[in-house]
Amino acid sequence: MSYIYALVALVGALGILNLVFTFGVVRRLREHTEMLTQSNRVQGSGPKVMLGEGETVGAFSAVTVEGAELSQDDLTKDTTLFGAFAYGCSSCDERLPAFLALAEGFPGGKDNVFAVVVGPAENVGEKRDRLAPVARVVTEEQGGVVAAALGVKGFPAFALLDSSGVVRVAGTMVEDVSMASAGAV
Repeated sequence: MSYIYALVALVGALGILNLVFTFGVVRRLREHTEMLTQSNRVQGSGPKVMLGEGETVGAFSAVTVEGAELSQDDLTKDTTLFGAFAYGCSSCDERLPAFLALAEGFPGGKDNVFAVVVGPAENVGEKRDRLAPVARVVTEEQGGVVAAALGVKGFPAFALLDSSGVVRVAGTMVEDVSMASAGAV
């Protein structure tokens, strides 16, 4: 009978030790995830979802939701804030409020903010309507000319374009461009 008590005590001690090690592993994984996330932001080594730094916007011609003609030449007057969003993109929905806040205070106002919303016309209305007060907005289907000219391959995508139409900074987080925009203009 005393063997049973000793065996139960041993199994209990092993269980507690295993639990302590598991908590330690989880804590270290969280620390490493945070370090990798910060490293990616600093180095810009996140996923490439559009043209990269130093690349030039390609030729395009589109009509904004307000009926104005827009081309790559219209992006070369000053520093331009760009955002690409898509229908059905939960990350786009999460990052849209931060983009709107940045766009509202962006120097030059609406004339220096450009957004594209990709998806079926009947489904992009909410994003389009939220962006329209602070940006020149173009809506288009997947594979449209604006997204192609900016090399958009994933959503959301954000960038700062200089007065030559060259990408100064790009990324998937609003923070990628907001820090650069503070010193840009």
